[in-house]
Amino acid sequence: MTLKKLIDKDRPTEERICPEHGAYTATNFLGEHWTACPKCLEIIQEKQEEEILQKQKEAALEREQLKWKAKINGAAIPERFKDRTLDSYIAKTTGQKKALAFAKEYAENFDQVMKEGRSAIFVGKPGTGKTHLAIGIALEIIQQQRSPVFVTVQRLIRRVKDSWSNQTETESEVVDAFASPELLILDEVGVQFGSDFEKQILFDVLNERYEKLKPSILLSNIPGDQLADYLGERVTDRLRENGGKMIGFDWDSYRRNHG
Repeated sequence: MTLKKLIDKDRPTEERICPEHGAYTATNFLGEHWTACPKCLEIIQEKQEEEILQKQKEAALEREQLKWKAKINGAAIPERFKDRTLDSYIAKTTGQKKALAFAKEYAENFDQVMKEGRSAIFVGKPGTGKTHLAIGIALEIIQQQRSPVFVTVQRLIRRVKDSWSNQTETESEVVDAFASPELLILDEVGVQFGSDFEKQILFDVLNERYEKLKPSILLSNIPGDQLADYLGERVTDRLRENGGKMIGFDWDSYRRNHG
């Protein structure tokens, strides 16, 4: 017989009634204290364990949410566009449905897209959903632990020019920063016909990505033929290699039709 059993054997006991579970044997501790109903204690312990488990789940969810926010911030997705998922894109016309199908296929098969370095160009009038679908692709691949980055051409060029007057990064480091992400979404391409310098920066970024098999998605409000003139034949051809497509968004404003 163990020491504990010998001690318990010498302790006073009495039969008590639990209002919930009926009769049980209570044991006296330290004169004034008696053990409670074992079934009640079991229920209390289970509730405490459930509460601990729930708190652990909530803490894990909070950590995941913080990680998600960090990934979104790392992708530089503007606050206005952070809810632009593929599921929230409303496709009514045949063209919209084809564009959505392309975006879903691109995101779902991003591993293969990466192997091929397959890029895409979205062209069409403002407000037709180009940015929505591009951001939707980015949000999907973030869940695949991929690292997209969203930037407008103007911000890209501004960052390069800022490098001339600060000591934090060089021009080549800026180019490398945008050549490194697994997907680059480049918005407002050709908004204004830039200088030769601006076109050269775009070429440097896109060409380095091309050589590294890093896909890019370009968004532009100008017609495809004008965009090809803006980018140059070399860049356009490379963007369309290995199945890269130019998707035309030739319907009325998506924003006007959907608020």
